[in-house]
Amino acid sequence: MFKKILIANRGEIAVRVIRACREMGIAPVAVYSEADRAALHIRKADEAYAIGPASAAESYLNIGKIIDAARRSGAEAIHPGYGFLSENPAFSAACTEAGIKFIGPSPASMRMMGSKTSARQHMERAGVPFVPGTSRGVASLREAEEVAAGIGYPVMLKAAAGGGGKGMRLVDASTELKGALDAARSEALRAFGDDEVYIEKAIANPRHIEMQILADEYGNTLYLGERECSIQRRHQKVVEECPSPIVDADMRRRMGEVAVRAAQAAAYANAGTIEFLVDAHKNFYFLEMNTRLQVEHPVTELVTGLDLVHWQIRIAAGEKLAIRQDELRLRGHAIECRVYAEDPENNYFPSPGTIASLIEPSGPGIRLDSGIYEGWTVPMEYDPLLAKLVGYGAHREEATARLFRALEEYFVGGIKTNLGLFRRILSDPDFIAAKVDTAFLDRLLKSPAPQKPGHAEIAAVAAGLFAVLNPDSSMNGTNGTRQDADGGRSAQNKGAAAWKRAARLDALQ
Repeated sequence: MFKKILIANRGEIAVRVIRACREMGIAPVAVYSEADRAALHIRKADEAYAIGPASAAESYLNIGKIIDAARRSGAEAIHPGYGFLSENPAFSAACTEAGIKFIGPSPASMRMMGSKTSARQHMERAGVPFVPGTSRGVASLREAEEVAAGIGYPVMLKAAAGGGGKGMRLVDASTELKGALDAARSEALRAFGDDEVYIEKAIANPRHIEMQILADEYGNTLYLGERECSIQRRHQKVVEECPSPIVDADMRRRMGEVAVRAAQAAAYANAGTIEFLVDAHKNFYFLEMNTRLQVEHPVTELVTGLDLVHWQIRIAAGEKLAIRQDELRLRGHAIECRVYAEDPENNYFPSPGTIASLIEPSGPGIRLDSGIYEGWTVPMEYDPLLAKLVGYGAHREEATARLFRALEEYFVGGIKTNLGLFRRILSDPDFIAAKVDTAFLDRLLKSPAPQKPGHAEIAAVAAGLFAVLNPDSSMNGTNGTRQDADGGRSAQNKGAAAWKRAARLDALQ
């Protein structure tokens, strides 16, 4: 087993990996940019190495600086987390060349599955079902027109090297194709340095369901159950749950077997995810493979009882999987919310700034993976993900109730967050009935939001706050006016209740 691991990442995922290292008796090493000098992951690690300016290109994406930090620290392995260099085959290869173990798949597996078109070609040969379309980038507008006419509109244009919705365009008619193709290519080139774009048949209102796999370096591969990831905004996941409400045991087995076949076709080792689109008839189609740990991995951990980061490290250290497929059981239900520093009133634009106050939830069935603390300044240079809040219960209803309760306990002051959005989602009748698809959140956000408190409510809030914070003031009758103790407490309780009620209403915006 490794004695020291460097975590080539930041924020909540760096803290998450550091905790796994601590539990396994491994010394964790952190890296940081100038913007992250006071970050939580620096405080949690045994050692920390500066790797450059705030710009990710000059720090967290700089392979040479990270390899140098690993050498100086004496780390035997590097965990990439997710994002940044986690799916970069050049980084994995550089680790190998430096004699440092990369905790993840081989460069060859990454290259095979990292390009959407390359992945489709290999999955086609492996007999994996995928959405009708091209397995290579279209070379011209004429070819795109012929393909689109053949599979029928609407179609989806996608960047071969893409992710996060970049280089993606929905085309409803032939008259839109040229403009959409030009825009998709241009965006793909800016985002990924590669303008290759392919075409898929657009499935109307699909569900996005993914299958977690785990594979050792001896050819053993397991599927660990699915995650429902349909609640998305701009093709970015917002809420995830495990298991999916629509997947029964037979469908899970069939999806899992396809996922294992896909991973083995790529000679894959370590943790990975096979993503599927599922239509209204529960037909599922291969979408892509994520060759890394997923943001939403905690819901799988809670339902399976397996620690995926522990297993990532153990597999990288040469251990065989110690469990068999028939031994795996899914128990209970887990739902995760991705908490972002973003402003709901400004089209969810990032909201960097100093966290003036912080109250974090806890209690039965609650897990919080967080990378923040009170007084820390959220930088503007990186993804605004602050934390992941997860509710777990014996069934979906209990998980939802616990998560909603935790959301009411959660308070982040000084910056804007999307916490109110999750209260809307969890309260929505379609969510409660599990009637979700990839267009669910767009529909929800177009509906009228709950109203903010009026002037009378705000006045009650102000009075309540004053009563709570100044119990000996004249408003409570203790400055020259007689008032019994129960009456004073009653005023404070009413004021506090008004304050909390208004705060919840305000947070729903």
